[in-house]
Amino acid sequence: MKLGLLTACLPWLSLEEVAAWASGAGYQALEIAAWPTGSTHIHHAAHLDVEHFSIDDAHRVRQTLGEHGLTATAVTYCDNNLHFDDDQRERIHQHLRRCVDAAAALDIPFVDTFIGRDITRSVADNLKLAERQLRPLVEYAAERGVRLLAENCPMEGWHPDGYPGNLAYSPELWDWMTDLGFFLTYDPSHLPWLGIDPIEALHHALNRGIVAHVQAKDVEIDERARTRYGVFGKTVGRASPTDVGWWRYRVPGRGMLDWNRLIDILYSAGYDGAIAVEHEDPIWGGTQSKTKQGLAIAHRTLRPLLGD
Repeated sequence: MKLGLLTACLPWLSLEEVAAWASGAGYQALEIAAWPTGSTHIHHAAHLDVEHFSIDDAHRVRQTLGEHGLTATAVTYCDNNLHFDDDQRERIHQHLRRCVDAAAALDIPFVDTFIGRDITRSVADNLKLAERQLRPLVEYAAERGVRLLAENCPMEGWHPDGYPGNLAYSPELWDWMTDLGFFLTYDPSHLPWLGIDPIEALHHALNRGIVAHVQAKDVEIDERARTRYGVFGKTVGRASPTDVGWWRYRVPGRGMLDWNRLIDILYSAGYDGAIAVEHEDPIWGGTQSKTKQGLAIAHRTLRPLLGD
């Protein structure tokens, strides 16, 4: 296994600058963020301009990775592939197809995304909608030698009442989306606050053979605050969709997850892919300097567990 990082946490830097810093900090791989240029969210970087990606761009990226001894493990663009607005959904699908094209040009095997959800429909209706809308995307990727992955982030902030906005959040849904042709980007940080055991869920996914990529993010849970707010989080005075009041994401080493056991299970199952740190820790984020410190903490936590 190689330890990498998702570049989205460093929107202040170019891909060349991210590669230089990551290599110097001991990272071995990059999961490259490819949101549309001009995205303003702190975790939505455009380190590949896939809308205008050329042969020269592919050569430049390969050269950058080679100079710093890095591997590119996935191109990542996580948006709502079941968006209720037809025009917006088509724009998202078009950008996802461009991500597939860029990944194929770079011989990167995976494009990481979300399933999403049409929040105006029931879950049952969404499952039917996905059959129609998502299979063509899977086929488009497969024709180019690329596999589409879905991360198990609930994206509760997409729903006005905090219900899951990405129908890839549970092992039951992993089984369903696998039948659509998606494989899993396993991120254990999303599971404990949903009441899902990340160890048992990982065993299930590995037994199904659907884990293609792993993201490393931790979580911190305040059980006393959960008693006050309930599992759906704050309803009065919420400052942002992620201000739930009783849990928050942390970098590995600052949360509650047992990384030693998780990585040992991956080794035992023969997983030899990448583990990419996804940095969304509000304590060690917000600025370039603090973000790099957070990534250094994650590296110190995880790298000794991966062996030589």
